[in-house]
Amino acid sequence: MSDDRAPILVGAGQLTQRDVEPDRALEPVAMMAATARLAAEDAGAGDRLLAAVDSLAVVNVFSFPYGNAPRLLAERLGIRPREELYTTIGGNTPQWLVNGAAARIAAGKAGVVLLAGAETVRSVVRARRQHVRLAWGGGDGTPAVVGEDRDGTSPYETAHGLVIPTVIYPLFENAIRARRGWSLEEHARRLGALCSRFAAVAAENPHAWFRERRTPEEIATVTADNRMIGYPYPKLMNAILDVDQAAAVIMTSAGRARALGIHPSRWVYLWGAADAHDHWFVSERVDYASSPAIRAVGEAALAQAGTDVGAIDHFDLYSCFPSAVQIGRDMLGIPEDDPRPLTVTGGLAYFGGPGNNYSMHAIATMMDRLRAAPGTKGLVTALGWYLTKHALGIYGTAPPPRPFAPTDGAAVQRAVDAEPAPALVEAASGRATIETYTVLHDRDGAPVRGIVVGRTEDGRRFLANTPGDRTVLDALVAREAIGGPGTVRRDGDTNVFDPA
Repeated sequence: MSDDRAPILVGAGQLTQRDVEPDRALEPVAMMAATARLAAEDAGAGDRLLAAVDSLAVVNVFSFPYGNAPRLLAERLGIRPREELYTTIGGNTPQWLVNGAAARIAAGKAGVVLLAGAETVRSVVRARRQHVRLAWGGGDGTPAVVGEDRDGTSPYETAHGLVIPTVIYPLFENAIRARRGWSLEEHARRLGALCSRFAAVAAENPHAWFRERRTPEEIATVTADNRMIGYPYPKLMNAILDVDQAAAVIMTSAGRARALGIHPSRWVYLWGAADAHDHWFVSERVDYASSPAIRAVGEAALAQAGTDVGAIDHFDLYSCFPSAVQIGRDMLGIPEDDPRPLTVTGGLAYFGGPGNNYSMHAIATMMDRLRAAPGTKGLVTALGWYLTKHALGIYGTAPPPRPFAPTDGAAVQRAVDAEPAPALVEAASGRATIETYTVLHDRDGAPVRGIVVGRTEDGRRFLANTPGDRTVLDALVAREAIGGPGTVRRDGDTNVFDPA
């Protein structure tokens, strides 16, 4: 591949819409159009760059049910690309789209690619509360849907309440604590410190939803305003979805950028990229403190880029919950005491979590960081569902040491699929121990339900709920429960675990 085929990002745009009255709020596609224009201006090419777009992809929108968001966006921009795509659900999709677009550009199958996404959860919720009808929508036809569309949870998991991120990610977090041998108190302190560093980055980011520094103690201390949600995560450790945010990036080849008159100072190269997924369902994972898929995509992308994690200057590790950050850090081989910040945006709890599109903001922000410090390199991770689907990109302002070529995704996936995991038993009974767990709390902060991933005496894994007895639930959050004994029994369609 000649240098002319090198895939590059040339423009990025972001928009945060703060507490506009619902009847005056921009809808998601209008926000995408605004950020697309900002991206074209950022590239220094304006309308001529938008007019050259031949591939447009929109990240799945969950705040408003569009019939055909890509077509509507194209209409708003006055363009008609030959390819209009719409993704399935997944926070991995922005980086996954970048990786795929780079491969098509390098192969000469795409010329100028526009990637965009937006969410307006804040405005939609306010409109419902105020009984305001939103006159949004449009777009003829049905978009071409791309991406993995499997459900994120199995019927067995759903029956036991493993249905949303605030329930599932605490399972990973408690497993991390037990593996590290931290006390409950030390664990809370470490989580507070980690999150405080993210909040400090958001405080300096003009696009962040919350621009407020918070102390570790403030984040880790449970109060009426910082209620416990899924143990051990109080509210300030959870991704915030109640935002109106949009971001877009534009990609092309080095040769096309020259022809369009885009100055090389705007170019950001994709040095390396990879995608993979872990064992699909949470109940099937190798364990709950690691991710073989993140390790595999990191190794593949770094090898492709001809560099190592020690040479990366800037990171944005996907941060819906602290467990995602810690597992991503560990799988990439970043030391726990590494002074390099793990986010450029501030993360989903403080910058904001605009649905599936958060990582588009991370990529856009990374472009700004790299341009401000030419010669440096950045790494972005993105994930979908429950530490399930993973995409990773390595970026730099200098040309990479070797021509871009897609990684062998099938080989990466085969290696992950070969990782052994415990056998799963759905109807469990007898003596057992806790592998990991969480306790869910109501809006008043009272514990209401325990969820257990356990092991039978012969090592098989099962899911269970605990009795709703307040004494049992209080005990699970008062001392380390992982490894604790008990008995599991079948009760209708679910298992019940009784701690000893």
